[in-house]
Amino acid sequence: MDLAAQLESHPLFEGFSPEALARIVELARPVTYAAGDVCIQEGEASEVFGVLISGRLEVVRGRRSDQPERIGMIEPGECFGEMSMLTGNSTVADVVATEPAQAVIFVQEQIAPLLATHRQSLRFLTKLMASRLAPARGRSAARPRRAEAVAYTLGASAPMKVLAVSCRPAELRYSLFDTTSESPRATGYISKLYRDQAVHVYEGPDGPRGSALPQATHQDAMTAAIEALTAPDTGVIGDPSELSVVAHRVCHGGPRFNGPAEISDDVKQEIRRLADVAPMDNPYNLRGIEACEALAGTVPQVAVFDTAFHLRMPAAAQRCALPADLGRDPLLRRYGFHGISHEGAARAAAEFLGVRFDSLRIVSCHMGNSASLSAIDHGRPADNTMGFSPLEGLAMATRSGDLDPALVLHLVRRKGLEPDELLRKLYDESGLLGMSGISGDMLSVLGAAEKGNPAALMAIEALCHRARKHLNAFVGLLGGADAIVFTGGVAQNAPGLRARICQGLAWMGIVLDEDRNADADVGPGQVARVSADDTRAKVLVVGSNEEHTIACQAVRAIAQKPVTDLIRRQHKAIPLGVSAHHVHLTPEHVEALFGPGHTLTWYADLTQPGQFACKEQVTLVGPKGRIERVRVLGPERPESQVEIARTEEFKLGVDAPIRMSGDLDGTPGITLEGPAGSVHLDHGVICAMRHIHMSPQDALELAVRDRDVVRVRVPGERSLIFGDVMVRVSPDFRLDMHVDTDEANAAELDRDAVGHLDSIQERASA
Repeated sequence: MDLAAQLESHPLFEGFSPEALARIVELARPVTYAAGDVCIQEGEASEVFGVLISGRLEVVRGRRSDQPERIGMIEPGECFGEMSMLTGNSTVADVVATEPAQAVIFVQEQIAPLLATHRQSLRFLTKLMASRLAPARGRSAARPRRAEAVAYTLGASAPMKVLAVSCRPAELRYSLFDTTSESPRATGYISKLYRDQAVHVYEGPDGPRGSALPQATHQDAMTAAIEALTAPDTGVIGDPSELSVVAHRVCHGGPRFNGPAEISDDVKQEIRRLADVAPMDNPYNLRGIEACEALAGTVPQVAVFDTAFHLRMPAAAQRCALPADLGRDPLLRRYGFHGISHEGAARAAAEFLGVRFDSLRIVSCHMGNSASLSAIDHGRPADNTMGFSPLEGLAMATRSGDLDPALVLHLVRRKGLEPDELLRKLYDESGLLGMSGISGDMLSVLGAAEKGNPAALMAIEALCHRARKHLNAFVGLLGGADAIVFTGGVAQNAPGLRARICQGLAWMGIVLDEDRNADADVGPGQVARVSADDTRAKVLVVGSNEEHTIACQAVRAIAQKPVTDLIRRQHKAIPLGVSAHHVHLTPEHVEALFGPGHTLTWYADLTQPGQFACKEQVTLVGPKGRIERVRVLGPERPESQVEIARTEEFKLGVDAPIRMSGDLDGTPGITLEGPAGSVHLDHGVICAMRHIHMSPQDALELAVRDRDVVRVRVPGERSLIFGDVMVRVSPDFRLDMHVDTDEANAAELDRDAVGHLDSIQERASA
């Protein structure tokens, strides 16, 4: 097949320069489909965009149902996969070869930026989508045979080799991934650094091998790791220059880093600055980074921060109750840690349950040498037991966890402990080690407890008491839990510990199955259910897989760099709108509030087509107070919903979560009063997440997809950046961004304010 000739003659690629067309040909991949092959699977996020060269493809919705709907045919010269590429949504139908066919396909992530900068391509695709769009969506459980077009893992759209590195005070862990498998090709663990003899265990394709490293530093350990990975007989790469990226776990990113960051001098300086609040981690993370810089030359390096996931916690969970003069320092706040582990385990749990991550309430319990619990509400962190530093929260292997600040002051003032000495004691001599007097290793202490050692028994009891207390608190904070997730070396290998922590929680819907709990044996990334069949909350054990999560985040960071460059080159203005409090009503509630047979009355059009403000107004009545003359918005909806601002929560006496419109599970209720009666909603009150409406053409031009989370820059005298902005894409949408009244007032936005996309914070996932 002459790819250049086939593509150059296609109207989608008309007008491209010879250089651009050569790049398109380079990205193209010819494929052959047999009759019956499924080219695109209904209900899945398609990875490919294709042009049919010969043969015919049929588009079918509900193909495995009793009444499949045949939507149409794709003939030679036509495209397929454009709707998923333009919106980022799951595809609404199967695309199936009805006879032998040939096509040219592209990875969407690679071709979309090229098409986004070409006006003729944009017009062609937008018209094509408008002619084909169907509203229904679905996800079929059946998995028919399919011609796989893309076989990359880790979220990559091209072949990559990724080295994930985690440096701690006396150890270094590493894993080498490539995008042909979710499992690492090689792993290594170097322990007892800075002692007489460190131990290096390397496991490649030929199995594990051990060796000694006399008096090794982190630089020596990193050198040994590279030598093992490149060894002629047991290595998996020929030279460090083959690496696509080196990804480093970094403990503390402060208030700045809410996602992975490509490492620069500026990033290293910030990691160094934060060493005071993470003294047992950040300095050693930095040593690993500097060692890799010396060994891997110009290979890009990415920092993946343990604090990044929790930077989206609600303000109330972040705030320290300090005097005003101290509270103004942005560094003095609660951060939360183990975000890499918590997010990775929670996403693995959601995949295991077959449910979207952003639709679940999860309490994740990470328990290893250090330990924390995290409450996750519909994909957003709600709280974490760790705060300003990794010292707060649960009792750990050698860390104290929660202490009364007065006790710390007493130790300084009355016991004469110097700050550095006290810090060492709280980090290295407390926790299980301090309470048991035996060891900080959980399995060793459990063994001693089984033999009746009273100090070991008390240490285990104290640790489980704190974990159960925080688990109770977090389930209550979330208003219930769909899943309890245990992960980390201790939590996944100690069934007795899990049983003690979950003991007595049946009233919360948390009940273990004794046999499942005892038999659970999971490897990295594997999931086992250990709860009883009829429990409301699913209790899961997830094998610790932090290096895999680190690698995935680094791949996304590298992939997003050209997208960010494209975003920042365009200057498309996004109008900013202030979303005041309002109500959406069902037809039944309209009649209950305004009288039998009443329908909503148009008052004024809103920015989005088909949506309007109504003449009807209601009063919101909460446990504490009332808000009158709240506008109803039309048209009517399948479920009633109330959107308020943060300051109005206090006035009403409710605590509304930040959610997208329509995501109402687990939200508080309220009473609505109208001229003809009242309605009590048992749920439905939210604070709306910042969001941008846009059409598919806007999305392609701006290089984003539906449900991406982005940062938006607002220029002006008080230039600022809004993070955590959700993208929503639909052919029915007109470009605009909504922020709530409180945020608009705080930012002093005027009516003509506009924003510009700055970067992608988080790519949408299925």
